[in-house]
Amino acid sequence: MKIETIKTIDIPSLSHLQPEGWVDIIPVFEYYSKSPFCFPIKVTVEDKIIGLGCIVIHHDVAWLAHIIVDSAYRCNGIGQKITRALIENAEQNDCTTMYLIATELGEFVYRKVGFVTETEYLFHTNVVKRDWVISDSIRQYEEKYMEQVRVLDKAVSGEDRMMHLEEHLENCLVYYKNDTVEGYYMPTFGEGLIIAGTETAGIELLKLHLKDNDRVVIPQENHTARKFLEETGEGEIKAIKRMRLGKEREVQFSNIYNRIGGNVG
Repeated sequence: MKIETIKTIDIPSLSHLQPEGWVDIIPVFEYYSKSPFCFPIKVTVEDKIIGLGCIVIHHDVAWLAHIIVDSAYRCNGIGQKITRALIENAEQNDCTTMYLIATELGEFVYRKVGFVTETEYLFHTNVVKRDWVISDSIRQYEEKYMEQVRVLDKAVSGEDRMMHLEEHLENCLVYYKNDTVEGYYMPTFGEGLIIAGTETAGIELLKLHLKDNDRVVIPQENHTARKFLEETGEGEIKAIKRMRLGKEREVQFSNIYNRIGGNVG
């Protein structure tokens, strides 16, 4: 068994590892292989790829992502080997905090290597659509807002991830009031990231998201969004754990009104 960096030539042959219910992993690993802050790996047995994983690095923070083991090879410690390899890679890149979103299948493995539960994300699916009027305070992103977006994002996420956000600024929308960016929405970043410094900004941007989507994923600490969704018609709810290894950081979970995705929170 070998653990190596994924090559571009490997990616078209990964479809047999596609987990049910996940977004297509082929374009995801194509992105990982080209991004300077992503480090994807593969596990091979007799030249067959039986496992995958990746770390996404935001300076001194790493996200462990897309840890997948071929169903025929599960319960053989391969998931743990992938996890340990990713942790080692993150440490070599001077990361002091590591995060991941744990599936039910993976949670036990992650606990064994030292991860602890930090919070739970609540998946709201089939949210009832309403005919909301979109706030006049929501406007298209302009370059002059960049520094305010950066400061707000770092204050909420506890990460310096602007290099990742910059790819989506062209389609970003901000809630702008009294010369201040109170929140932003990136519809093209994962599931549609929404970060807000005020409750009003968060709810207004969430209404905008729900005009074209019926799914929202929020941390359990965001009671404002939970109350809004309950009153709207929150649909089905499922909880999933966000876990951490290493240094604890200040994350303002109550200011996250929709997550990015399972790979970067």
